[in-house]
Amino acid sequence: MKKIAAAALLIVALAAAYRWLGPKPEAERLELTGENIICFGDSLTSGFGASAGKDYPAQLSRLLGKPIINAGKAGDTTGRALQRLEQDVLSRSPRIVLITLGGNDLKNRTPRETAFDNLRQIIQTLQDAGALVIVGGIDLPVFGRGFGKGYEAVAAETGAILVPDILEGIFGNRRLMSDPIHPNDDGYAKMARRFYNVIPKAALP
Repeated sequence: MKKIAAAALLIVALAAAYRWLGPKPEAERLELTGENIICFGDSLTSGFGASAGKDYPAQLSRLLGKPIINAGKAGDTTGRALQRLEQDVLSRSPRIVLITLGGNDLKNRTPRETAFDNLRQIIQTLQDAGALVIVGGIDLPVFGRGFGKGYEAVAAETGAILVPDILEGIFGNRRLMSDPIHPNDDGYAKMARRFYNVIPKAALP
């Protein structure tokens, strides 16, 4: 019993040490300097399949009671998004940036290393500009090519906040999808709520 108690105490001590001495979440490390909340990404951000005003950025804006800039572009890969990062995000005083990228890389069979190198560069560039970054990952069963683990690795490395699978319970559910790839209004509402739940309210402009 003494050995078990000692082992339990050691585990608690190690957990406490990691909490206080380990990597800090991005929200605790960054001094946010921008003014705007920006949603950046592909068709999941632009709102393909949504009714007017029912894309996830619009629904998230209503949840927060804050204006949000929708910088989504259908068809974007991580590479294309990286090319337009300056014009569409950095030039607009970003404070919080929510990202949905990677689905088109997965569909187009972009090498996983390339996709996540691009995503890492996007995140770090935004952080260097003083923005809090939140990433909506994609973790598809069978056809995911390990992308789920890629999001986890990049988030752990950069300190970005991660929603591991932004489409969990949405993808494949006909009640929540407008087509085989994109959510409908109700699906986008679930996406908005998931992002809302992880945004540190103290970071809001």
